[in-house]
Amino acid sequence: MSTLRVVAVIPARAGSKGIPGKNLRTVGGRMLLRRAIESAQRARLVDGVVVSTDGDDIAAEAVAAGARVVRRPPELAGDEASSESALLHALDALHATGDEPQVLLFLQATSPFIDPADLDDAVARVIGGSADAVFAATPSHAFLWRVDAAGHAVAVNHVASVRPRRQDREPEHRETGAFYALRTDGFRQHQHRFFGRVEIVSVDPSGAIDIDDESDLAQAEAHATHQAQNAQAMHHPLDPHHTATLPEPLDPQWWHLATTNGAP
Repeated sequence: MSTLRVVAVIPARAGSKGIPGKNLRTVGGRMLLRRAIESAQRARLVDGVVVSTDGDDIAAEAVAAGARVVRRPPELAGDEASSESALLHALDALHATGDEPQVLLFLQATSPFIDPADLDDAVARVIGGSADAVFAATPSHAFLWRVDAAGHAVAVNHVASVRPRRQDREPEHRETGAFYALRTDGFRQHQHRFFGRVEIVSVDPSGAIDIDDESDLAQAEAHATHQAQNAQAMHHPLDPHHTATLPEPLDPQWWHLATTNGAP
């Protein structure tokens, strides 16, 4: 019988045109792949972490970080291959070893600031039955425009002649791509990450960075530096008598009730 109720899967192929070797680039002194693995490992509700890859260096880094590796075939590792195909292949590999997770947690290594608490929030909603799919998004009050075939600007999410104040507008949400918690049987049935009842975990906008080019890496590095400086300041390094007070760990039963409204 499977002991993995919740499995995090991180697709990480070797090829990347925008940034060569992207998944092994570093932010804040840690490789992007390792950052994703460690975020999943620190989530209370994740039972195992799997990396799907076609690359030897990525596989070695995944093993070093404590993840299990599923070797992805070449036909699922090209530019045209979807993330869904890699996830389904990983689930098939788990099935072959007797593991049938109830929840699939899809993480992307290109999002370097995934909060384990957000992962637990998403997973708990799926386990609790309130949602079939939960994904990371950040609130936005942006006025969006597109350019039509004639080259004219067209308002997308607002009426161009009306300009309400920010506080008078309900926020919309931008999908970050960082993570998706999915009911596994529903994902297998639909073979797509959005199905059934879909909910959002609203994540911190400051860390909602998706690495696609060198400028994104620079932005992420700056954010990591800022985080490190804040963490150092919280420990009051100039005061030798100060000791940080760490919060007591949450009782698992309390966490379950708090995040699922008591649903089994």
